[in-house]
Amino acid sequence: MTLAMGACASGADAADDGGPSTGEVRVWLVGTDTPDEARDYLKTTFEEQNEGSTLVIEEQSWDGLVDKYTTALAGSDAPDVVEVGNTQASAFTSNGYFSEITADEFEELGGSDLLPGFVEAGDWEGAHYALPYYAGSRAVFYSPQLVDGEPPATLDEYVDAAKDMYKKGKFSGMWWPGQDWYNALPFIWENGGYIAEPADDGSWEAGFSTPGGIAGLTQIQDLMLNASNAPADGQETDLQVPFCEGKIGYLSAPTWIQWSINAPEEPESDDGVPGCGSTYGGDLEAFALPGKDGGAAQVFAGGSNIAIAKKSEQRDLAYSALKIMLSDEYQSIIAGIGLIPAKVSLSGDVPQENSIGAAGVEAAAGAKLTPATPKWADVEAQNVLQTQFTRLANGDDVEQVAADIDSQIESILNG
Repeated sequence: MTLAMGACASGADAADDGGPSTGEVRVWLVGTDTPDEARDYLKTTFEEQNEGSTLVIEEQSWDGLVDKYTTALAGSDAPDVVEVGNTQASAFTSNGYFSEITADEFEELGGSDLLPGFVEAGDWEGAHYALPYYAGSRAVFYSPQLVDGEPPATLDEYVDAAKDMYKKGKFSGMWWPGQDWYNALPFIWENGGYIAEPADDGSWEAGFSTPGGIAGLTQIQDLMLNASNAPADGQETDLQVPFCEGKIGYLSAPTWIQWSINAPEEPESDDGVPGCGSTYGGDLEAFALPGKDGGAAQVFAGGSNIAIAKKSEQRDLAYSALKIMLSDEYQSIIAGIGLIPAKVSLSGDVPQENSIGAAGVEAAAGAKLTPATPKWADVEAQNVLQTQFTRLANGDDVEQVAADIDSQIESILNG
């Protein structure tokens, strides 16, 4: 009786023959990036492979995600499989919220074929916990109706072209809201600077005040002041709105913004955001942000990891769901809508018949991540970079801003 009651309490029932348990698996996906086709495939395939069990997808919001997950994953009603932002993963792996993926499981799920940077983001103390789900590299969007000529070949040419458009008084050569730190990182990396790196004594050393960091910040401020009409305290939200109003030459953004730009001018729901419709979006083009010496720049790789909750009461069923989500079939669906799949071997499934898909794949090849430390989530939560880049947009001294960024980052990471 005790065993039977325990099984019922967990929401899973053991088979009479001692075989696999059955029950309900709850999968938390964040936002709307996972297409309906993939969601349907996951649910249908899981329930076919695990007779008597059901899978429920519960969509979460990116806003307040870390706090909600922290509460849920520590509680008695934790979900079974969760999606988490790649920069947030270490906050959960380091605190024991995720179930370890064994070496054999790792190989079965893709092993060396999985996106290496995202594998690293989900590792903790030499073990695997959160594996890659999808990536979305950044590209530079433009409408040939507004921008003529070939895309710039180097980062310096990109800066000059954006400033030249702005000087002509037609519109922003590029759009840079002051709080947008994601687009700042390529300028730091391409000029030889860095965010933060481990020192010999194990502490973290920030690199915005290095010569490369200063050079990058100088270019960033130049663009903010001499190429952009975006608000100095603006955020990287609803960027398609000014783009669709014809106010922007170059728009550097995640590749998935193409769907917002190409959305109807009249939203289908009251809370929807208008897109361009056939105006500007109809002939949308993109290119990979060029590097300092040509080729694709090192850009920030947005995207997600996927993990099994440590407190999942049906780990075998949760692993079954994880296998489906990392299967070639499921990941090909992800790739089919333009996201970078979790497996390197499937990158060719990203549609590249247009410039947007090609730019996304090219940019993803050299994409980088934020420092692999659980305390990086605190840097983001305290809006360190958002606040400091707003100062740059307001014309504050570059070297002083760099020193303040380094001081705050080191204080948090080494605290």
